[in-house]
Amino acid sequence: MSMGASAALQEAVYQVLRADAGVQAVVGSAVYDEVPPGPVIGTFVTLGAGDVRDLSDGTGPIGEHGLVVTVTSDDEGFATAKRAAAVVSDALVDATPVLTRGRLVGLHFERAKVRRVRSGQVRRIDMTFRAIVEDT
Repeated sequence: MSMGASAALQEAVYQVLRADAGVQAVVGSAVYDEVPPGPVIGTFVTLGAGDVRDLSDGTGPIGEHGLVVTVTSDDEGFATAKRAAAVVSDALVDATPVLTRGRLVGLHFERAKVRRVRSGQVRRIDMTFRAIVEDT
């Protein structure tokens, strides 16, 4: 197992989120591979950190990828952030995008951490998804 399919998986997740009508309805085109510079404005989604674990067996290289997708919002209360998190989760759970390297076997929600940051002015939801990828 290697990190070979990791970039392909991240790109596929990014494309799924950018193309999803539910995500677009809540955050527009504000889906980023990197946190935008400057102060937080509105509600947006970023792809972030993750972890990869080897699950290889006799059939070939397999990796378990933990992907963190973050919703950040400066709206009052958690309603907007949670609505955005729900559409992101709906878009990703059991998604089957074609990867440029490897094959996505499954993509599932694992957990979320909901909190206030920046002196309580910003809401942040970090969702972790687990993807199983066969590296081909």
